[in-house]
Amino acid sequence: MTAMVALFVLSFGIVLASVTADPDMLQDVCVADLTSAVKVNGFTCKENFTADDFFFDGLAKPGLTNNTLGSLVTGANVEKIPGLNTLGVSLSRIDYAPGGLNPPHTHPRATEIIFVLEGQLDVGFITTANVLVSKTINKGEIFVFPKGLVHFQKNNGKVPAAVIAAFNSQLPGTQSIAATLFAATPPVPDHVLTKAFQVGTKEVEKIKSRLAPKK
Repeated sequence: MTAMVALFVLSFGIVLASVTADPDMLQDVCVADLTSAVKVNGFTCKENFTADDFFFDGLAKPGLTNNTLGSLVTGANVEKIPGLNTLGVSLSRIDYAPGGLNPPHTHPRATEIIFVLEGQLDVGFITTANVLVSKTINKGEIFVFPKGLVHFQKNNGKVPAAVIAAFNSQLPGTQSIAATLFAATPPVPDHVLTKAFQVGTKEVEKIKSRLAPKK
């Protein structure tokens, strides 16, 4: 009997170890309490919510693209729509002036798929084997950027362009390659950047000054 009990316990333990418990949500909604000081992997749920917690009209109109890059990303993530908490999805609208660039960047927590609303864009991503996968896309067309890979979009047309981007994360995160390396706080040491990019200190300082946050 003891041997049978031991075998049952062992078998039950193996089954439990191979199964992920509760992979789905345990309640209908978990609207983010953005004011809570409690730190969890996401946001705590607030007790009372309204329809406004599931609503956002910020993607309805084009964003202003009168900046040095000629592009603007307007996010519709959990920070703008608390009702997205735990749902694993979000959107952005990206607007591009003629010649505008959404510079090389990554989303560490999400795959991205874009749908072209207006205009024509040159888009691409780089694999970990340093292979560029690129294409020119037009109104009504779709392109996918795999999770975590460096990617970009460039409007080479003479008219504005715009896309809607969807993510499989409530808060995908964005790391712009240039800003991450040259505008970090505290700064990445010059000797690291000069060696990595094979340039002189003057060039590094010039780039840092151009990318420094506006005060």
